[in-house]
Amino acid sequence: MSHYEERIEKDLFKIRQQVALLAGLVEKALGDAVHALLADDDPLAYATILADNRANAASNELDRMCNAFIGVHLPSGGHLRLMSAVVHTNVALERVGDYAVTICREAVRLARPQGLMAREIELIASESRQMLKQAVDAFVDGNAEKAKATMSIADQVERTFDLAFGELLGEGEHFNIKDLFAYLTVFNSLERVSDQAKNICEDAVFAVTGEGRGPKFHRILFLDEDNSLLGPLAEAIARKNFPDAGEYHSRGRIAGVTDPQSIALLQALGVDLDRHQPQALASHHQEFAAYQIIISLQGPVSSYIEQIPFHTVALEWQTGQPASGQADLRLLSREIAALVSNLMTTLRGQESD
Repeated sequence: MSHYEERIEKDLFKIRQQVALLAGLVEKALGDAVHALLADDDPLAYATILADNRANAASNELDRMCNAFIGVHLPSGGHLRLMSAVVHTNVALERVGDYAVTICREAVRLARPQGLMAREIELIASESRQMLKQAVDAFVDGNAEKAKATMSIADQVERTFDLAFGELLGEGEHFNIKDLFAYLTVFNSLERVSDQAKNICEDAVFAVTGEGRGPKFHRILFLDEDNSLLGPLAEAIARKNFPDAGEYHSRGRIAGVTDPQSIALLQALGVDLDRHQPQALASHHQEFAAYQIIISLQGPVSSYIEQIPFHTVALEWQTGQPASGQADLRLLSREIAALVSNLMTTLRGQESD
């Protein structure tokens, strides 16, 4: 190894050490913030708020080190990718520190959480902290496979948050408005930790492999009255035209009966519903939290789902009514295909063309 290469490796080692130092401060702050809330420990909460100054100083030093590395070594290729990833990770960790401070500021205003509330906070905090630790370890170790595996935890944290959000609203009558909003702030801060951890994982993968962030994958649910035509048609068109953009499902208020003539006509138009079996919505609505987008093709989404999950976007498409003639079905198929295409353009930009 040349003297120049030794200098680069030495500086990179120091930068990784600084990332680990900052991550350690932030992880401790998050753990202390949650403990302060659950234990009603105001002194710990205030101490954690003050300790954020040290994390900010570590973040500023990391930023300086990255700028110095770029200025001295004029990196390219993998070294330049790593510097870009470190800069992004620095921002993510600094924000996690801010979330910890936010939790502490709410902790000193709230009484000690009890029962269901305490259990929900412990659960989402545990999942978020686990994801953050694994993300940081993957980044510091340059382990792209571990980073990819860790990203999957984000979906579980999001579902946990949605369930906790729904339960919190259900218990809302037991809290005054001030406390209710405080708990919502706490839950949102903990969920955002997992979002930042996912960002760190994506930067770890980029630094090691050069793989950029791919287009986001969406789970989409189509709703109609009986799941015999409109919803399944939209599902089939979306799956055919945009197979790599998402996962598509359809349900009805009830499970109706498919019309063999319409199925045959659609088959001639290139839309295969031959194997479709109408399905009704589940009696429990917890499954809806798994969908980023829920689309009704007949009436408002709220008429199907009493409480739309926090992270879910609800859309209502005005389409023609189910028909049996080939000309009518062709028009209906084109109408739905245009709506699906417009949605994908919104979600993915020009990549959907």
